[in-house]
Amino acid sequence: MTDISADLRHAFSQCSSATLSTLLVKRGLRNTAIRGVRPLRPGLPPMVGPAFTLRYIPAREDIDAYGSGGDPANLQRQAIEIAPGGHVFVVDCRGDADIAGIGSILVRRLRERGLRGVVLDGGVRDTTAIAGFDLPVYCAGAAAPPNYAGHHAADIDVPVTCGGVAVYPGDIVFGDSEAVIVVPRHLAEEIATEGAAMERRERFLITEIEAGRSIVGVYPPDAATVARYEAWTPGEVSPDRTP
Repeated sequence: MTDISADLRHAFSQCSSATLSTLLVKRGLRNTAIRGVRPLRPGLPPMVGPAFTLRYIPAREDIDAYGSGGDPANLQRQAIEIAPGGHVFVVDCRGDADIAGIGSILVRRLRERGLRGVVLDGGVRDTTAIAGFDLPVYCAGAAAPPNYAGHHAADIDVPVTCGGVAVYPGDIVFGDSEAVIVVPRHLAEEIATEGAAMERRERFLITEIEAGRSIVGVYPPDAATVARYEAWTPGEVSPDRTP
């Protein structure tokens, strides 16, 4: 598993989940926003990194008993120790929000190992502690029951479903305060480049609207608006504005 370059990470950091979703729809990819997850700590910088995945199946009582987490064969613990730095830890919890898919000690370990975030379509325990971390964690909410009460870790680093979205190992996972978006790895460079440019253009269009211009000819921009945009420097007042 390879990390992404600093330049690609920076380009994604200039984007928003809304912009990335739009650009993926433009390419025919409509199911890219992971459903039912929210950040435990909104307002952190964007989460960006390749996906490293863990898949849960329903627990079985003769295998997933109290203390089973300490078994060296436990794939959840193995995944925590081999997930590569720079990646986002994505867990398929089958949408079960009533059982904790992870807790604060394991999240701390991921943070110390250089992971860029955690996403799971299930519950999380120790949410107050985790919300104090500078590591983004997206989940379906708080859940007190421990992992083995409902989950069995069955696979590491395989395609999974998270919040109704297919996530392949190495896909780029982006999260902000609004949503988590999955970008296929082969589209990462073009999506990030186009997304950063789109964000810059939209900042200009906002200055146009705030100056009193009609959306007609501005959103989407006509030739005159494009010409003003090309002459614009961020922070400057857009020229030749009329209501």
